[in-house]
Parts: sequence; C-alpha cells; structure tokens
Amino acid sequence: MRLLLQMMTYPFILRAFVVGILVSLCAALLGVPLVLKRYAMIGDGLSHVSFGALAIAVACGWAPVAVSIPVVIVAALVLLRMAERSRMGADAAIALTSASALATGVIVTSLTTGMTTDVDSYMFGSILAMDRGDVALSVGLSIAVLALFILCYHRLFAITFDESFSRATGVNVGLYRTLLSVLTALTIVVGMRLMGAMLISSLVIFPALTAMRILKSFRGVVMAAAIISVGCFTAGLTAAYLLNTPVGATVVLVNLAVFVLCCAGAKLRK
Repeated sequence: MRLLLQMMTYPFILRAFVVGILVSLCAALLGVPLVLKRYAMIGDGLSHVSFGALAIAVACGWAPVAVSIPVVIVAALVLLRMAERSRMGADAAIALTSASALATGVIVTSLTTGMTTDVDSYMFGSILAMDRGDVALSVGLSIAVLALFILCYHRLFAITFDESFSRATGVNVGLYRTLLSVLTALTIVVGMRLMGAMLISSLVIFPALTAMRILKSFRGVVMAAAIISVGCFTAGLTAAYLLNTPVGATVVLVNLAVFVLCCAGAKLRK
C-alpha cells in the first residue's frame, strides 16, 4: 500500500493513468464493432503506419504527432477503400500496408537517427515520454472519440450487423464506416506514446474478445469491454510500477490473463 501511495505522487504516473484510461476506453468501445466486422487487425496495420510516419517526422525534425495524425487517417481511409473494392480482401490489405509502413520506418530510422530513445518509445511505449502537451492532446482527442462514438452509437450498431438493411433504411453506410476508421486511427495515434506501435492493437482486440465470452448483447459487450479494458490497464500499470517491467507488455499480459480466465469460466459454465 505504501508503494501504491508513493506511485501516485509521481506526475508522470498520473499522466499515464489519465491518458491510459481514456485510450483504453476508446479502444475497447471501437474494438467491439471492429472485431464483429472482422477488421480487428486494422489497429495493428494503422499502428505500423503511424510508426513509419513518426520515424520520418523524427528524422526530418518535424512534430511527430502532428505528422502522424493526418497520415494515419489517410491510411485508414485507403484501407477501407481497398477492403471494399479490391480483390485482395481486408486482411491482405492490412497485412500489405502494415509490413510496408513498418519496413519504411525501420529503414528511415537506420539511415538517419538510428534507434534513438524517442523512436524506441514510439515502437514499444514509454510512460516517461509523455509531457503535458502530449497529455492535453491525448485527452482532447480521446474525449472527441468518445463523444462521436456515443452520438453515432445506433448507426454504428446498425452497420456492424447488417449493412444491406441499414443502407435500405436510409443510413449512409459509407459515412459511418469512414467515421469508424477515422476514430480508430485517432485512438491508435493517441495510444502509441504509452503502449507503442507493437502493442497498441491489443487494446482494441483483447477487451472485445473477453467481453464476448461473458455477454451476448451488443450493448452488454460494449459496456463489459470498456470496464475490462480500463481495469486491465489500471492493473497493468500498477504491476509494471511494482515489478519494474515495461508498461505496454505488462498491460497486454494482464489482458491475456483475463481473457484466458474468461474462456476457462465459459467452458466450465457450459
């Protein structure tokens, strides 16, 4: 208990808690429709695109986040268009984009700055890398994502389960699919400083899959995913401080443990 109280006296820990809880909440809410629509790996693809953009920005001396946000949004829209109209399918399009962007980032890094602490923090995450400006930007974007998700909840629910029926009833399916991609892109960019490009997609996938093992209704799964995501992040950050382990990896392992327990509980219940 003394260690926990001491942990809360550090400003960078408090910043990590604020940003991490908001990002976890956004990722969990968006993760449910993404998993149901079989777009779960779009988070992984966009995180690699973001890393490539960040590597180029760092090499050129530009503001990393300011460069990354529009690039990742454009990449999300391109992936959406490729999944709709290309013969390769969504999973192949995401894999192609992900590998290309990650390779570009690694090459640019190796030819310019090398694997500096700044670039390393974007790849694997670091709670020490977040300053007040990052926190303000992250909080603002997270609140915007949450507000848009809540306002468009019913439309997102409709296109998740039956796009044809939604289109027939007058819903602009293309608009809300684009909105879902853009919100996901913003969440990925915001969470990369904390979780890293290699691990941020786990916040999208794990809570949704875990919640689906417990509940069946869409609303119930969304609420359960949000609670699970925030709880796992809080437990992971606390464990990382107490055990002196990387935050991103510890949060992922906590999510994995909860997922395994829920799967085991579901089988025992059956």
